[in-house]
Amino acid sequence: MSPLFKKKVVLFSLAAVLFTACSKKKDDVIKEPEVSLDLKLAASATFGSVITDGTGKTLYCFVKDANSASTCVDGCLITWPVYYAENATPPVGLNAADIATITRADGTKQTTYKGWPLYYYAGDKGKDEIKGDGVGGIWFVAKPDYSVMMASQQLVGHDGKNYTADSKEGVGITVYLTDAKGRTLYAFTPDTFNKNNFTKPDLSNNAVWPIFESEILNIPSVLKKADFTVITSVGKNQLTYKGHPLYYFGSDAAKGETKGVSYPRPGVWPILTLNTPPLN
Repeated sequence: MSPLFKKKVVLFSLAAVLFTACSKKKDDVIKEPEVSLDLKLAASATFGSVITDGTGKTLYCFVKDANSASTCVDGCLITWPVYYAENATPPVGLNAADIATITRADGTKQTTYKGWPLYYYAGDKGKDEIKGDGVGGIWFVAKPDYSVMMASQQLVGHDGKNYTADSKEGVGITVYLTDAKGRTLYAFTPDTFNKNNFTKPDLSNNAVWPIFESEILNIPSVLKKADFTVITSVGKNQLTYKGHPLYYFGSDAAKGETKGVSYPRPGVWPILTLNTPPLN
């Protein structure tokens, strides 16, 4: 075999190896599994029905996102990455009208459910894991059927002043009860245990402080289901918390508003917290 022929054989073999390597790399890329970001519902023995992405990875809500804007930024996003799926397809059991997209302060997009921006938890290493629920008392697994949720922010009254959880003027973050979409819930100080003493039989004042009509479905894990009861008030099912009948404030036009804490004066219509004492 001539030296020239041997050289051609070596070059041909090298080219074949490179071609095979390149082909294998290309095939590997093509065969990578596609990731589905559509929303799904999964059944959990502990939490019941929970919302996941299309791969089954659990999604969460952050109670500091009381005004629908995402407040998890910078280092927070390392632990709680944003979930976003353009035109996410809702499964049976979720209402498409409850799913939306917001633009975050950094210009990126994020999917919301009932006004709550959705996140992953970095501690969930695989699908079906729900290790992020209850973290700090402010992160909760996303569910389609909460009766109430919680929000965490500065209370601002109808008078434009800042208030604390004890209905006094002051600056401070309060974690309080809302409905599933983040609308603030209130108690009426003159009410007695599981008895609505405000709403008139003809409902003529219901528009000012509407009854919170709800069944007991599911609640954030830091709350106790035994603290909730459904009573009948002027023909409506009204949810109570620790014996306090629950109401909205008609002038709270948007998620996160807490104007009722000062109307008609502070202390008459307080918000409710984990530490709200039961009515006797």
